[in-house]
Amino acid sequence: MSIRPWIIVEPPDGRGLRRVTIGGETAGSAWSRAGLRRLLGRLGYPETMDLDDPASVCWRGGDSGTWPDHALRRRSVTTLLVAGLLVSMVFNAVIGWPDASGALTFAQRITGVLFVLSGVILGAAAIAALDYGGRRQFRASGAIVLLGVIIALATDGLLLLLWFEEREYTRHLLIYVPSLCWSVWALFLLVRGRSWKGIPQPKKFAAGVVATGLLTAVSLAYSTMYQPAAAPMHFTLRAEFGKAWEDRDLSFVHVPLTLYMKNTGGIPVYIVNDIYTVRGRVALYSKGEEDLAEEWRASVGKQGSSEGEAELYVDGLRYTTISSGRFYDAGSSLDVGQEYALKHVFQLPKDTGFDILSVEMQISYMRKDRGRLDVEEFRSSHASWNEYDRRYHCEPAICGGQLIYRGRVLHNNNLINVTRQPRYVTAVWSPGGQYLSSISSVPFNFRGLGDYAEERRELERYGAAKARADAEISVAEVLSSAGV
Repeated sequence: MSIRPWIIVEPPDGRGLRRVTIGGETAGSAWSRAGLRRLLGRLGYPETMDLDDPASVCWRGGDSGTWPDHALRRRSVTTLLVAGLLVSMVFNAVIGWPDASGALTFAQRITGVLFVLSGVILGAAAIAALDYGGRRQFRASGAIVLLGVIIALATDGLLLLLWFEEREYTRHLLIYVPSLCWSVWALFLLVRGRSWKGIPQPKKFAAGVVATGLLTAVSLAYSTMYQPAAAPMHFTLRAEFGKAWEDRDLSFVHVPLTLYMKNTGGIPVYIVNDIYTVRGRVALYSKGEEDLAEEWRASVGKQGSSEGEAELYVDGLRYTTISSGRFYDAGSSLDVGQEYALKHVFQLPKDTGFDILSVEMQISYMRKDRGRLDVEEFRSSHASWNEYDRRYHCEPAICGGQLIYRGRVLHNNNLINVTRQPRYVTAVWSPGGQYLSSISSVPFNFRGLGDYAEERRELERYGAAKARADAEISVAEVLSSAGV
């Protein structure tokens, strides 16, 4: 008959956990004497069993009073690990989901998917942290927790680097800065405890982590720093005067005007602002005895710019606005290949003193692959003469009559949104001339005071630009087509 005891309690490990074997097979582990009694109770041993009886229990590396576990510290560390991983999981999912579900470009969708997948890994790491901080029944739990912490460290580090570009306060700063400090602490804790021990091939695991990290970094850098230039914007804009008709009851002719635009580029856009303006020209005619170069210099001097127009037989050009308006809804999109045409008729007196009619057509647009415009907010126009809307009010004697459109714009890479203050697209429209289209974080004001360098940078970031078309026709041709 063997005198070997059935129950053997092994020496405590580095965390104070003691393994229990019965009959040569591992039955479990215990942190304390009470935990050992619960384990034995589940195996059918009586609660009154004498644990100090050497005939029943063999104690190795200490007696029944050797329990070096610090339960409060262990549970606190585990709680911090799980909480940090769960916060990072939610934050990564919040960052990645808008891009994964709504980005227009493949690279931006891949970035969003990577963040969502990293959130899944962080969730698995939070579950594994419970085992790693406990009895470690799953051999790879420490490695999974380490992978989750490395992902959190890389994400928070990237966000902080992006934040340093502008150094603007956002509420998200209160998440990823503490999370970065947490991930440094957790990484130190896991490396010191050699958390990768227990997995079958730690070198291959490390190589996989490094490769995954490099691929993720390259993808994020590509989608964050690279602004696609392979799909430039192209528009077909056209303004044409049609055949006029004489009004037999009134001394006017009706002049049709066709405005046409088509997105011939490779990217859909938002039409932020648009205007068409029809003007009539009056000129003083001469016999052409002047010097054309002198006329050109005089033209430049009058216009106050480096561009001028000189004609040998006409001088004293004056333009009068005849008709002006919008031809597309503010904030509406124009998809690839989509076209739009507007037919407008304006009136001209039969005895008009104009010699030339001109039309100018302008659009301001923003690429949809760079940003998402809050269309509902942007379409709510604000009249500058409305004295009850103090934010946009301006005395008519100063500003005339203007309509202001303003709406939030989100970058299509959500990493930018969480590291920047909100940006707003502002468009100001008035008949007779398009005034302003800008993107900025500053509050709206009519004086236009702000950081113009920032506005130019934001216009480039969101791919905002302008396009225009012009046309002219002689009044004599218009009247002739009407039979006048």
